[in-house]
Amino acid sequence: MTSYKARGNIRSHIILGLWSLVVLFPLWIMVINSFKDRLSIYQNPFALPQVWNVSNYLAVLRDGDFLGYFKNSFTAVLLSLAILLIVSAFAGYALANMRGPVSRGLYFFFIAGMMVPIKIGSIKIIEIIRSLGLLNTVWSLIPIYVAMGIPVGVFILTEFIRQIPRELTEAGIIDGAGSLRVFTLIIAPLLRPALSMVAIYHLVPFWNDLWFPLIFITEDRSKTVLLGVTRLFGQYQTDWSKVLAVLTLSAVPVIGLYLFMSRQFIRGLTAGAVKG
Repeated sequence: MTSYKARGNIRSHIILGLWSLVVLFPLWIMVINSFKDRLSIYQNPFALPQVWNVSNYLAVLRDGDFLGYFKNSFTAVLLSLAILLIVSAFAGYALANMRGPVSRGLYFFFIAGMMVPIKIGSIKIIEIIRSLGLLNTVWSLIPIYVAMGIPVGVFILTEFIRQIPRELTEAGIIDGAGSLRVFTLIIAPLLRPALSMVAIYHLVPFWNDLWFPLIFITEDRSKTVLLGVTRLFGQYQTDWSKVLAVLTLSAVPVIGLYLFMSRQFIRGLTAGAVKG
């Protein structure tokens, strides 16, 4: 039995190791080529640079408006995640404690949002954003990202809260606490793994989104990082070294946040956050 378990662990480690190589290889290529000049990339894109050239990063930070693009992306993603987590947590708490057909109907209404891609309504969404006066501003992205994330956020947090013993909630009510106080003092501290999971799950698609910035924003001052990268693409020639430098810089916040919250993320995966 022990040897069988050991062989299973070896196989799982081999599979995970191979998968890690598949995931890390493109990142490795992106980083090493960001330190090369334009011609060196075409000569041998898989080799280490003979001279580690930081001029690409300096040019991006000095000549381009990368910091402005970064600020726009950071503002849109941070506010979207904050609103998403707050709304999803309150909705999940209400749905987890409500009983009856209305609660089930609302829950399945949120779940249905996971099955409908929001991009199919782009034309109508543009009309709504225009009527709100948000076109060509970074604020136009926030309601869209919140709407994109609420179905998954409500699903995860509702199922997570249902795993919390009801005795904790009942003890707070017996002590005279209202629903809001029970949520903020008892439930919310227990939600950190699930909230981290929801945040990391949506961080990457929000940060890497190009579709909605492309159709909402035309003014240069309001562009996001990925939309700003398109300025480096020419009709006949593209400076790939600078493109890869921008992409490397834009990947740092995502990787850093994941490393910072990875323990909470794993706890959220293993603590019943995705149980049906």
